[in-house]
Amino acid sequence: MSEVSAEIPDWSREKPRRFWDPGRRLLRSIRKYQALDQGNKTLFTKAAQKYWVLSHRFWSVVTGAEIDLKCNIGGGLLIPHPNGIVIHPATVIGPNCLIFQQVTLGTLTGGAPKVGGHVDIGCGAKILGEITLGDHCRVGANAVVLDDVGPYQTVVGIPAKLVKAEK
Repeated sequence: MSEVSAEIPDWSREKPRRFWDPGRRLLRSIRKYQALDQGNKTLFTKAAQKYWVLSHRFWSVVTGAEIDLKCNIGGGLLIPHPNGIVIHPATVIGPNCLIFQQVTLGTLTGGAPKVGGHVDIGCGAKILGEITLGDHCRVGANAVVLDDVGPYQTVVGIPAKLVKAEK
């Protein structure tokens, strides 16, 4: 089995698989809005942006997720159960990450988290403050991460502690 890339986004992971696919539909509305936010503002692009804002609001209500339209999210993000996900607008998320339900990526007093490529974040985890999660690391369910996590490390608990380092 080949390792998922931490640099090259796999856009097929975000493509909606059926009509009722709330997580992927929410991501699509964010991507489409951001694509239209680049360049010239014509009457058409303004109208299209309004459509994607409405779509984003609809899917945000359906999922209960709070993800800003201008959030810096790398390609290939998977949110299979998007309910209750909160991502601070200043958070940077690398490509091919996996975020489960009830996850919070937020601030304490300063900056927001930076999430590397191919990071898996378990249900209910809280990543708080100006910290960095290295490429290919894993955060256990309900962990509260307050310090940096290196590449290929696994952290669990409250506060999060290293349990396994690979490679």
